Amino acid sequence: MNLYPLKFTPILQERIWGGEKLQTSLHKEGSIPGIGESWEVSGVPGHLSKVSNGHLKGTNLQELIDQYGAALLGEKVSRLFGAAFPILIKFLDAAQDLSIQVHPDDSLAAKRHDSKGKNEMWYVMEAAQEATLIVGFKEGIDQQRYQAALEKDALLSILDRHEVAQGDAFFIEAGTIHAIGAGILLAEIQQTSDVTYRVYDFNRKDMNGHKRPLHTQEALAALNYSHSKSYKRAYVSENNQSTLIVKSPFFTTKHLPVQGSYRSIIDPSDSFKILICVKGTAQVSTNFGEDNISYGETILLAASSGQYEIISHDSALFLEVSLEE
Repeated sequence: MNLYPLKFTPILQERIWGGEKLQTSLHKEGSIPGIGESWEVSGVPGHLSKVSNGHLKGTNLQELIDQYGAALLGEKVSRLFGAAFPILIKFLDAAQDLSIQVHPDDSLAAKRHDSKGKNEMWYVMEAAQEATLIVGFKEGIDQQRYQAALEKDALLSILDRHEVAQGDAFFIEAGTIHAIGAGILLAEIQQTSDVTYRVYDFNRKDMNGHKRPLHTQEALAALNYSHSKSYKRAYVSENNQSTLIVKSPFFTTKHLPVQGSYRSIIDPSDSFKILICVKGTAQVSTNFGEDNISYGETILLAASSGQYEIISHDSALFLEVSLEE
């Protein structure tokens, strides 16, 4: 049961909008051009993360869960999700605008796809000057106005655009229309789901001259037209203190700057923790082992880890992800 801090081999995904920052900034290994996504911790069937360090190297995430169960996941998580890993961690590099899209909630995804829905959050790691995200509709939009705008190729005129900078965080509930803009590198934390309804793709074509398929009809039942001012999450951080950014039934994310030493304890009755390094370098240790982590890397701490310590001498920043209460 001695589960040491676990690192995984990134699963790189080529995307039409992808760039080079996953290789140049985050040092992900891969020779293919246009890598848009690096799946860091994934329990998605067909895309299972494999351990890259220690004596469990080569073991995939599902095999870990099958072998260690609640010792890895936590008693609460194991009770709620059984043998499924509930969170997907990604890095995304948008050299071009992503398609405008929406994700179904749990109910609709279960009915249509035998899947979980997709609630997610973004943390901006790097952003070009005047880079923007699209999250939500402007005020006063309903289905009739949405469909009229779509038919007139005027969808962009009714969407809420947000200029962003490093450190900005957004929570995108299922049903919220959204898109990542060009020039943004971010960390994405989401439910374990790969269901997306693409409603607009800027009329662009792939390398074979074909437009990507749209899912405009499927999206109608998923879209939430209400306007919200709470997409962007405000938070104030202090060194060696964990500050809440997002708390939801799907995941909890905290912001953790570390200067020197930070110690905490994982409750085995609750949830695992995932540490995403979004600045600097550090060493992460438990009673069962240790490993180094640097910008653009991710470590999974099992629920049975007990006390853990993060030591950094260059002001490291982490996102701390779990399903804790």
